[in-house]
Amino acid sequence: MHFQLRILGGSLVTGEGIQVADLGISDGKIVQIGNLGGDTSDEVVDASGLHVLPGGIDTQVHFREPGFEHKEDLESGTRAAIMGGITSIFEMPNTDPTTTAREALQDKLDRAKGRAWCDYAFFVGASKDNIADLAELEMLPGTPGIKIFMGSSTGSLLVDDDESLREVLSHCTKRSPIHAEDEFRLAERKKMRSENPHVREHPIRRDVECARLATERVLRISEETGHPVHILHVSTRDELPLIAEAKKRGLKTTCEVTPQHLTLNSESYETLGTYAQMNPPVRTEVHRVALWQAVKDGLFDVFGSDHAPHAKFEKALPYPESPSGMPGVQTMLPVLLEWVHRGELPLTVLVKMLCENPAKIYGIRGKGQIAEGFDADLAIVDLNAEWTIGPDWLQSKCEWSPFDGMTVHGRIEHVFLRGKWAVREGQLNGRMSGVPVQFDWKPGATIEE
Repeated sequence: MHFQLRILGGSLVTGEGIQVADLGISDGKIVQIGNLGGDTSDEVVDASGLHVLPGGIDTQVHFREPGFEHKEDLESGTRAAIMGGITSIFEMPNTDPTTTAREALQDKLDRAKGRAWCDYAFFVGASKDNIADLAELEMLPGTPGIKIFMGSSTGSLLVDDDESLREVLSHCTKRSPIHAEDEFRLAERKKMRSENPHVREHPIRRDVECARLATERVLRISEETGHPVHILHVSTRDELPLIAEAKKRGLKTTCEVTPQHLTLNSESYETLGTYAQMNPPVRTEVHRVALWQAVKDGLFDVFGSDHAPHAKFEKALPYPESPSGMPGVQTMLPVLLEWVHRGELPLTVLVKMLCENPAKIYGIRGKGQIAEGFDADLAIVDLNAEWTIGPDWLQSKCEWSPFDGMTVHGRIEHVFLRGKWAVREGQLNGRMSGVPVQFDWKPGATIEE
């Protein structure tokens, strides 16, 4: 049989296991898996000694366009993604203008056309002004659904009270991702200020109870409405039993954890200063350890980067004027591969949480798996390679990373997007060929389906 591309001798990684096999790829799809050494192809890649992963799916990025292009834009953000082995991204609605209407969604799709290095989709944001339109908006092409901010965000993107939250969830059908911080407690605690404010106070002002209370509230309303929710960037030990109980009761709750919350802790405020500032905050070691235990227990469903870059001059502002957020889409896979090297994270679990589960949760068509008939979105990595994350490799416009200078094991050698070279021998290759992600969403879908 003749293929356009054969990838030979790689260790193929799925959520269920690892096997050495060849891949035959044509027309952007994986068409055969097996021993293809006797077949022919236009191009051959020798992947012996390397591991072949599905391309990562990052379901939480902020690429800042339109309105904040000095921080990031769709070209630079997707370039950072593809260099980090991420082949699909879901971008968040807190831009200027906010993505709360059909026209704003279409504007983002138009902006991305011909300028994206990876495939993409854009969340629509819920506000108290567009509730009546949410049922229509969530079904538009190019969006995975409706994002809800329970804590302060850009413009009108705030659904803070129970009545509004209940109304939003009642109008939606697709699973809703939630930024769960309690706005009323946040507003009260913003008044707290020491004589000489320091960023180490950030997890005190946005304390554990802000997160726990919001997660408790949204899970209760999820149960009342029967609408499944996806809790983003869980940061506290206190939220974990609430989410575990919701899953046990059959609420179809899913949840996300970031590499930042798994890798950094409150000591990072002393070394990184405001560069460690994000919402919800990086917290004490007891919370970081608890999050890792939840990963090992299988509580978390996905990894997400919460890529939220700010320019250095903005981060240099004194706390609390300094903005919250840090880049992460490019460093997510390398940092997670380091945790694989340290023996904390099985490679199969990484693939399940970064590739397979996001596709299942959001009903992404043809992505997230190394399987016949799926898109040939692939990241080929050398698990034995030791290297240091540095500015020459980073692509984000913000030109910094909290992981700059971190030595990691596991280097991304090649990335393919729908069977075409995107990264070759660690260097950007090919062209901006990203297209909108397609969805085959089913009502009530779970990651088991």
